[in-house]
Amino acid sequence: MSTTRRGFLTAAGVVGAHDMAHAEKHKHDHDHQALPSDLTLRVKALESLLVEKGLVDRAALDALVDTYEHKVGPRNGARVVARAWTDPAFKKRLLANGTAAIAELGYSGEQGADIRVVENTPQIHNVIVCTLCSCYPWPLLGLPPVWYKSAPYRSRTVIDPRGVLREFGVQLSDEVEVRVWDSTAEERYLVLPQRPEGTEKLTEEALAALVTRDAMIGVAKVARPQGGRGA
Repeated sequence: MSTTRRGFLTAAGVVGAHDMAHAEKHKHDHDHQALPSDLTLRVKALESLLVEKGLVDRAALDALVDTYEHKVGPRNGARVVARAWTDPAFKKRLLANGTAAIAELGYSGEQGADIRVVENTPQIHNVIVCTLCSCYPWPLLGLPPVWYKSAPYRSRTVIDPRGVLREFGVQLSDEVEVRVWDSTAEERYLVLPQRPEGTEKLTEEALAALVTRDAMIGVAKVARPQGGRGA
């Protein structure tokens, strides 16, 4: 589930090429679909065509996607989390009405019109999924990662959330309750992670730098800053 976008598309292209070759070999005996039906394969084919015609630079495209997936969006959500950690009044408003509180920081939009914030505590760990498609709070987290949209994540997170979390490196004791939240087009979710110990003296900006996209989805915890206690 840690597959990169380029690696995922490359692997998909290999599978698609194999399927197409298989169809060609047996076209006289059976009816086969010439083009893969999977959306990812079609995106791969379109991207390859645009690159071949010189309309798109692959490196520039990857850089753009990486910016929205890992930098711009997640930084917005991280700022919301850091403000909640340092401002009890804001945290109270955030948990009561996530959409309105988030709008106070200037983040809103069609993909973030109705956001509910759920808080991780020592007793409860929340994780977000969209079982039907890939509904996701874009204004806060940017583009959804490939694994979030994949069928295995969407199905297994509901069936075996602890197992999925373990694959992401999150080990939880049996005493911790795991709650799975299913995003929809009407309501999206954001996890408010636990503030790590040793960060009492960190500024809001420094705290925001610790918060990752995965922690706000619930498949990771926020790590303590390197070097021990924050100063």
